Amino acid sequence: MAIADRKSASDSKGWGFFKLPFRQSGNSSNTTSTSSSASHQHQNQSNQQVEGSKTHGSSSVSSVARSLLPKRRRLKLDPANKLYFPYEAGKQVRSAIKIKNTSKSHVAFKFQTTAPKSCFMRPPGAILAPGESLIATVFKFVELPENNEKPMYQKSRDKFKIISMKVKADVDYVPELVC
Repeated sequence: MAIADRKSASDSKGWGFFKLPFRQSGNSSNTTSTSSSASHQHQNQSNQQVEGSKTHGSSSVSSVARSLLPKRRRLKLDPANKLYFPYEAGKQVRSAIKIKNTSKSHVAFKFQTTAPKSCFMRPPGAILAPGESLIATVFKFVELPENNEKPMYQKSRDKFKIISMKVKADVDYVPELVC
């Protein structure tokens, strides 16, 4: 009877990850009954830990799944990707962009560009309450075309982005001083 109990204890699921493929189960017949009962107690503890980690693992799986989803944006921009400016060589042109706070908290935003001397936005930044929106104007100085370029197909290399972050409701916006 004791031999049958030992074999079932060594074949249980808790010890499956300790088994090696070249090891035979016949070697365990040399062990005493005290070591068999101790391994059985250890086996029960490891089964409880495995079961406990399964419940904890489901919450960690959902957090991993959430991290793979695209982040919810704080601001909705309209137009979303590109601004179109009328082509008037040598003049300052403008285009409008609607910025809406889609989050449940206050959001501060700021305009950044690769060409600060020829491209700017008014207002350059602000704090929006939840659900609030504003229409900002982006100004750009259109350069004169070079020698053989056709003005209709000229594409600007200037880029800009609007960065944002959550802020507390009682924070005041102070624009940076430009020197």
